[in-house]
Amino acid sequence: MDRVQSASPQHAAGPRGADRPAPGAPDGGPGGRRAAAQRQQMRQDLATAAMELFASQGYEETTVDQIAAAAGVARRTFFRYFRSKEEAIFPDHDDTLVRVADLLASAEPEEHPLDVVCRGIKEVLRMYASTPAVSVARYQLIRQVPALREREIAVVARYERLFTRYLLGRFDTADEIPPGWQRGGEDDSMLAEVSAAAVVAAHNHVLRRWLRAGGRGDVEAQLDHSFEVIRRTFWASSAPGARRRGSLVAPGASVTGLEAAAASALSASPGGEVLITVARTDAPLDVVVDSIRAALTGAGES
Repeated sequence: MDRVQSASPQHAAGPRGADRPAPGAPDGGPGGRRAAAQRQQMRQDLATAAMELFASQGYEETTVDQIAAAAGVARRTFFRYFRSKEEAIFPDHDDTLVRVADLLASAEPEEHPLDVVCRGIKEVLRMYASTPAVSVARYQLIRQVPALREREIAVVARYERLFTRYLLGRFDTADEIPPGWQRGGEDDSMLAEVSAAAVVAAHNHVLRRWLRAGGRGDVEAQLDHSFEVIRRTFWASSAPGARRRGSLVAPGASVTGLEAAAASALSASPGGEVLITVARTDAPLDVVVDSIRAALTGAGES
């Protein structure tokens, strides 16, 4: 496998900061924007060359030298943008991670923190949806190459960690927090991790279904539906005065049906029994929720 064994500090920092202005450079000036566009174009050219070679001659058979030659640059230039050939398959994630981090940092404190996380993961979905053909080809390739699957798992974990840190930060600073969450409580870290994982898992489920369909369909609408299922399952109502982006959730709003069940679960006594359910990974989220509801009902009647 082609990897850079040693690199100067400039090269080592390339993939993480390749599309960010150099210190002291005017990031809003024409020169800075032009340089950033050129760097982004080179990353895309290298990624395209890599994808084409992987598809035509195989992943293991393709070398960094061949990718660089196909893109019309030297091997050294390749390593200015990527640290290994498998990293070239995911050229947009570094920029997207920065964009998501900025979104979390700039969110209004009144907005429900889990709604903020949902907006953040939607940026990742839009990255894939912006180039459906490339995303579908990448998905097919990743399914065939274990090294790329491992790389994809590592990439997804970065978003999940980012969301978990954000939610934990809201525990520490928010004046109003979701019902059932107690600032400083023993369950803070668990709730933050579970909530972040649920949002990322919903994104992955919808994205894979869309990719298997050849990139056809309104994938954002599908993800919005999944968010609503998660909202009903994990938090029944927003905290008093907390609002979703563009709308206010009235204090004391009543909850019914599944929302009431979720509220009851959040406020359950520590001595309650634990229920474990099993579902297929390709099952729709609403089906999973129905199975959980049925299991809870059966447990209550026994």
